Amino acid sequence: MTTSETEIRLSDIIAPSFYDIHRDIKRGLHTHYALGGGRGSCKSTFASVEIIKGMMQDQNANAIVFRKVASTLAESVLAQLQWSIHALGVDHLWKTKQSPIMLIYKPTGQRIVFRGADNPRKVKSVKLPRGYIKYAWYEEVDEFTGPDELRTINQSVLRGGDRFVVFYTFNPPKTAKSWVNTEFAFSDVDRLVHHSTYLDVPVEWLGEQFIAEAERLKKTNNTAYRHEYLGEVTGTNAEIFPNVQLRTISDDELEMFDKVRRGLDWGYGADPFAYVALHFQRNTRTVFIYYEYYKHGAKFDSISDAIKQENKLRGVIHAESAEPRSNDELRLRGHILQAVRKGAGSVEHGIKWLQDLDCIVIDPNRCPNAAREFTGYELEPDGKGGFRDGFPDKNNHTIDAVRYALEDDIGRKKVGVMSKSKLGVY
Repeated sequence: MTTSETEIRLSDIIAPSFYDIHRDIKRGLHTHYALGGGRGSCKSTFASVEIIKGMMQDQNANAIVFRKVASTLAESVLAQLQWSIHALGVDHLWKTKQSPIMLIYKPTGQRIVFRGADNPRKVKSVKLPRGYIKYAWYEEVDEFTGPDELRTINQSVLRGGDRFVVFYTFNPPKTAKSWVNTEFAFSDVDRLVHHSTYLDVPVEWLGEQFIAEAERLKKTNNTAYRHEYLGEVTGTNAEIFPNVQLRTISDDELEMFDKVRRGLDWGYGADPFAYVALHFQRNTRTVFIYYEYYKHGAKFDSISDAIKQENKLRGVIHAESAEPRSNDELRLRGHILQAVRKGAGSVEHGIKWLQDLDCIVIDPNRCPNAAREFTGYELEPDGKGGFRDGFPDKNNHTIDAVRYALEDDIGRKKVGVMSKSKLGVY
């Protein structure tokens, strides 16, 4: 590090909301950092500063920066990294190469290379004079096609070293159905999810005009303000379960659950098998979904083992009735199954009952598929600006399992305009 660089305080270049993330990176606690937030939150600034500082502190570290479309690299991420180099006072130590686009740290020859994911072959053609790719940055990650694409790229570039740092920066899309919102809904053992807004940034960094524009939109279109400036998932009005809350369900809470319900939905090939366990707190009209087993091609023995792991006291399981033979296979393995009743209007009635709950709490760490399906379950557009009648029959396997689990509760009283003859019918 040069003297001019070390004289620049951390607080001069990154927003206060990122201090803890900076310390987490220094301690090597995670590999992946999902940085979501609204306009002006300085998340891209933070990623660029960490890359520049990190490379100058580790002579074997190189970096690769991605946008979905290569033509957007120069005016976005390259410009941002150049800004960070200047802000750190180390312009004289870096040079920019234009074809191909590259930033080179002069003292050692370390490189920051830029790639567009619109050409996968170029992602694999990274040649370095020394070291390995320690840092990867996906800017506007919501432009990518999904987690499979990111995983494929990471497998190609994150190799040859013992420590990696990967940044994913994005403004959350409006719809909860977006893969970005479901994929980065929670942290895990090797990924830290962070959310920031312009309210976390010193006013003088943003300028009076930025603040004025934000306040104007807040007054004229609060929903747009919340999405654009606060980075909130405001929805598209197509969400079927706006009452879903994703949060951690603690072990202490689990100990208190005494109204446990269990349900399963059969599947094997294209459709997965889904088993769920939940607690229904009737006085607060809240369902807590805390366990799932969700798998394509699941065998009876593995299903049985997974259920025994959760259902140690062999409580009743409400199971889909369309596969009596499969239900018998689990009964032979010691499980108590009750086939649910089906009838005309049963799906609509069950979904409306779930919609009428005050809250559906899902632990996204324990139940990632339930979290994905419930938040992503939306009405289908009719092509005329409205929505089709009825509820979609796809990507709803845990939803069906939850309906089955709550069969007895759903049948307790009339909901909406459903007739009494349909109550409790599945």
